[in-house]
Amino acid sequence: MKKILFATITFLGLINVSCISNDWEDNSVSSAVIEQPISGKFLKNVLIEDYTGTWCQYCPRVLHGIKQVESEQLRAFPVSIHRSVASSPDPYDFPATPLEQLIGVTGYPTAMLNRNVLWDNEISTTEVKNQIKPNANLGLALNSIISGGTINLNVNIKFLENFSNLKLVVYVLEDGLIYNQVNATSFFGAQNPIINFEHDHVLRACLTDLVNGDALTGTTAGASVIKNFTFTIPSNIANVTNMNFVAFVLDATGKAINVRGAAPNLIQTYQINP
Repeated sequence: MKKILFATITFLGLINVSCISNDWEDNSVSSAVIEQPISGKFLKNVLIEDYTGTWCQYCPRVLHGIKQVESEQLRAFPVSIHRSVASSPDPYDFPATPLEQLIGVTGYPTAMLNRNVLWDNEISTTEVKNQIKPNANLGLALNSIISGGTINLNVNIKFLENFSNLKLVVYVLEDGLIYNQVNATSFFGAQNPIINFEHDHVLRACLTDLVNGDALTGTTAGASVIKNFTFTIPSNIANVTNMNFVAFVLDATGKAINVRGAAPNLIQTYQINP
């Protein structure tokens, strides 16, 4: 994978951005044993957090990978976290420095699965598939209503075992944002730049603590928890009809143990195995 790495270099008093080709080991492996669905368990989805930039010449590699995930209709929920660096601003920049420090982001693109697995061969969906399981002991369902300029969002969480030290993170995303994308890859016809590229899953707001999430209580077997968020539509949302939500639960290690996404004005039920 090629990535733009960032280091502080003292040369004529300037900080330089160097573009380096790195050979990443493909750590994707397929499970030897296929897990069978268990009746009453929840489906396990995967969170994809893509640290990216419209200025980033190798970032279309991950954008292509996400389109592959979507074309295969995998149970994955992508989040594009746009970043600006030095003299390369991004119109969709999100202040995610603390999260990048936690993850250990050193260059762009960086794509993480469930916040604890590096998607290091993004042109293959194998690593994403390996994170998707048929059985989980925690499920989510999102319900929301938009009235005027106010959003009322309920995140419903149900537990099939006793959990402790869980945290909830809730994102507001926007699709259909049009802006040129720098491209030094062979994807998207090798166009450079890609004119009027459609940026989807762009992180616009976080309704909880971005890094650690908000603490959950009452997380015992058989229990259900509802977290309500009532808020004004974020001012940076260009088109409300392109807005959507992603909610996920972190365990004590910071790993996302399940995730769910939804469009507004939608009432979801839990994803339960029959």
